[in-house]
Amino acid sequence: MNAGPTPSSVLIVEDDARLGELLTEYLSANGFAVSLVPDGLVAVERITAEQPNVVVLDLMLPGLAGLEVLSRVRPTFRGGILILTASKIEGDEVEGLERGADDFVTKPVDPRVLLARIRSVLRRAGSASGPNEPVPSAITIGALALEPASRTARVQGVAVELTNTEWTLLWLLASRAGTVVPRDDLYTEGLGTAYDGLDRGVDIHLSRLRKKLAAHGFDPSAIKSIRSVGYMMAR
Repeated sequence: MNAGPTPSSVLIVEDDARLGELLTEYLSANGFAVSLVPDGLVAVERITAEQPNVVVLDLMLPGLAGLEVLSRVRPTFRGGILILTASKIEGDEVEGLERGADDFVTKPVDPRVLLARIRSVLRRAGSASGPNEPVPSAITIGALALEPASRTARVQGVAVELTNTEWTLLWLLASRAGTVVPRDDLYTEGLGTAYDGLDRGVDIHLSRLRKKLAAHGFDPSAIKSIRSVGYMMAR
């Protein structure tokens, strides 16, 4: 008898024991392999050693604050990071995205919303094509080369370390270079969520992406903001 597919792993970093147990039970019931860590310092060790598919990271933690955990693990962690926060301060969410988080969910948490966001992060981490579809051809724009099979971006032959969300947005823009990608499309296809007219997540991800590309010698102005419409990658 063949074994089923290996479940995606989720590491929840949350010091509220009741909430942590609730989320663990809910996600486990929906087919995930879930672990729970209540401390920031321990979380850094576990994330680094285990490399889970997704980390659900609370901001207010003993041992080490969530934003610091994010900063320490992101350089070597390619999985998804979803911030879980009770903070109503927009700056906390912005800083989290700027440090490399893929998404955030505000407390009190609706487990169904968290599940949808986790699945969205996992979809972004998957290949650009379905299992029975051909892998799209590589794209080259100036010094920038994108290789969808390995989800790698290179500038002048040097790989640029990108989060899954950054890669997805970059591929979306590059595959439609020369045309404007509407903001609604960037949210639905890039972030896996509908644009509510206020969220700044795409802007923050693209700002971080521009900085990374610029650090490798690619002109960041090639990614143009089209006011009130969306973004465009210049050919």
